[in-house]
Amino acid sequence: MDVKILIKKDTYHDSVALMSLSGKLTALDGVVDAVVSMATDMNKELLQRIGLYTDQVSVAGVNDLLIAVRAQDEAGCAEAVQFAEEALSKKQGARKNAAEVQPSSVESAVKILPQANLAIISVPGQYAVREAMQALKNGLHVMMFSDNVSVEDEISLKQYAHQRQLLMMGPDCGTAILNSVGLCFANVVRQGDIGIVGASGTGTQEVTVLIDRFGGGVSQVIGTGGRDLSEAVGGITMLDGIAALERHEGTKVIVLISKPPAEAVAAVILERVKELTKPVVICFVGGDAAQVEQAGAFFGPTLEETARIAVALSKGEEVSPSCNDERLAELAASKAGKMAQSQCFVRGLFCGGTLCDEAMHIVKAYGLKTCSNVAKTHEDRLQDPHHSQENTFIDLGDDIFTAGKPHPMIEPSLRLTRLLKEAQDPQTAVIVLDFVLGYGSHIDPVGVTLPAILEAKRTAQLDGRHLEIIGYVCGTEQDVQGRVKQEQKLAAAGVTLAPSNAQAARLAGMIARQREDKK
Repeated sequence: MDVKILIKKDTYHDSVALMSLSGKLTALDGVVDAVVSMATDMNKELLQRIGLYTDQVSVAGVNDLLIAVRAQDEAGCAEAVQFAEEALSKKQGARKNAAEVQPSSVESAVKILPQANLAIISVPGQYAVREAMQALKNGLHVMMFSDNVSVEDEISLKQYAHQRQLLMMGPDCGTAILNSVGLCFANVVRQGDIGIVGASGTGTQEVTVLIDRFGGGVSQVIGTGGRDLSEAVGGITMLDGIAALERHEGTKVIVLISKPPAEAVAAVILERVKELTKPVVICFVGGDAAQVEQAGAFFGPTLEETARIAVALSKGEEVSPSCNDERLAELAASKAGKMAQSQCFVRGLFCGGTLCDEAMHIVKAYGLKTCSNVAKTHEDRLQDPHHSQENTFIDLGDDIFTAGKPHPMIEPSLRLTRLLKEAQDPQTAVIVLDFVLGYGSHIDPVGVTLPAILEAKRTAQLDGRHLEIIGYVCGTEQDVQGRVKQEQKLAAAGVTLAPSNAQAARLAGMIARQREDKK
């Protein structure tokens, strides 16, 4: 093994771009580990954990760029470092060719663009709070992509923004669409009159792409960050977002999306909903329909149903059923009948956290035991995230899998090893995979995954088993990846396509239920 460390003094690049580049280096032949990041304390700790910490790294400052590579030999290290330097050089060159202005502070940015009213913050957490406060003090709404911000700082920022009628989206806010402009992880969707406030990134993406597919469109999509509906934060941004959409003339229907909020916060949100003049659709994944309906709102039991109800309200139509359960049951029976006696469990490998959570709740509703690395209850919590048990649903974007690595939406190759591992398990009946398209996501997530899908199916077949792989593509045809093209690749590889995340989970749950009943 050979290790090479390169420090580039006073060189800044966006963390999302660096995570993507790290993934590309790791995929090179002979490369074992690769990290391209700013030299923050957190990133230095990561290098210590994986054995790439050196004296060079210890003296690097927070404004310095780190390129650290471990490869099979010296040539592999040199090739990887050269690849990284060329990629970073092209990025800098593109900026210069576009005459892109790069202000050094929020204040200088405001002077250059006095008409701007929104700042996107994507810097290490320990600096994000300061930059966000500066943006708010300059009268800017804020979308904070950064995470690793304390709850106390989040509350302080949100209270300050609320007092000044500004939106503080985040921390850890990954999706928004404002005035038809998609920010961070978002999809290209039709403009319309459905406004959304979402505390979950991929959950919001799922609803927006399905609204587009069902013939509707969105007016504004406001993200809150994942902790906004916790008891500590109290739903400050969701409440501010609701108020903004109630005032917005272009919004006819309001949609609220979240994993289950704290009970006290849910009560406050629902009391506010009672006062609104516009129809409201609420999808609190795994939430209580009765509570929502008592507040005069429409309950979305799934993300798909939420989109259908919102579009129907927008068009003044009745809600059409999302799927034919009888047809799904017949399909499940045909799949289950091909399987070996040992096959009985679902294994969901998700890039989207809310998609994972929704699938787990749906499969559990079939009376099946489910486990997940992101389950809220102790009894459903997976003992070891790296080893599945029974019906397992893995959010591969969880910190335990992404420390120092790009998110799987950026670099989907991170789940390939786990996919092959699940295929080798004789108890695995179904593997469910999501593919999230749009801004920020990998340019060809299906293409990266196809060799592993084919290998997984081949592994099971050689062992005398039929392995059912169900795939769902969350995106639109207007996304740069192209939904239809991605789906065609999956279908050609023998993957069963689902039209929504909910229907993928239903089919998987039905197969597992039928296999369980035959034991």
